[in-house]
Amino acid sequence: MKRPAGDGPGISRETSARLDALAAEHGLPGSAVAALTSVLALQATDPTASTTVRDPADAVDRHVADSLSALTLGEVREARRIADIGSGAGWPGLALATALPGAEVFLVESATRHCRYLERAAAEAGLANVAVVHARAEAWPDGIGAHDLVTARALAALPVLCEYAAPLLEEGGALVAWKGAVGAAELADGAAAAEILGLAPSEPQRVVPYAGARDHTLHVFRKIAPTPDRFPRRPGIATKRPLSVKALHQH
Repeated sequence: MKRPAGDGPGISRETSARLDALAAEHGLPGSAVAALTSVLALQATDPTASTTVRDPADAVDRHVADSLSALTLGEVREARRIADIGSGAGWPGLALATALPGAEVFLVESATRHCRYLERAAAEAGLANVAVVHARAEAWPDGIGAHDLVTARALAALPVLCEYAAPLLEEGGALVAWKGAVGAAELADGAAAAEILGLAPSEPQRVVPYAGARDHTLHVFRKIAPTPDRFPRRPGIATKRPLSVKALHQH
């Protein structure tokens, strides 16, 4: 049954119309708009949501549209087991769970209060394909080699993301990282980290998920070889001693 426009708490007709437009643009299932409306309404009022963008009129673009922009990638559209690492307020994981009801989506988050929020958001949205994992990405043994897609949005530098993601991916799987502008040094270190970890980078994809969006890029790394047994390193080491071009030369 079609949801009447603007019927969510705090959700304007304009925001509802934008959700409808995004659903049409990306070919989302019929349940998606109601699910995303529920998440936006909860995020607007729940102080434990890990975001400063709470107003649904802004969040519909800056969270929902940005998350859905990766559906242009075959690696995302075809994914069946997704780990969204450092999930925070649940983006892009919650949006991808609404778009891909046949996929299992694991929201991996280390902060207890954020995990509780994510559980509430998934329940409010009726997303039976979402599971919340209270763990750091480096300390989740059940996740090793279990996913065909790892996602991360505005989480860390590319070398760190590669190190978090590679052990969680099956061969042939992919990391997709949502980033802003990325400098040459980070790109080079990301490529070096990928080589060490059994990943291969693709050309970064520029996206414009909403009018006025600037410097939005999707970085894709496909797993082409086994990740060495020494990974994952202990929690925190990836950020303290990140892999780099220098590390590759020492490798």
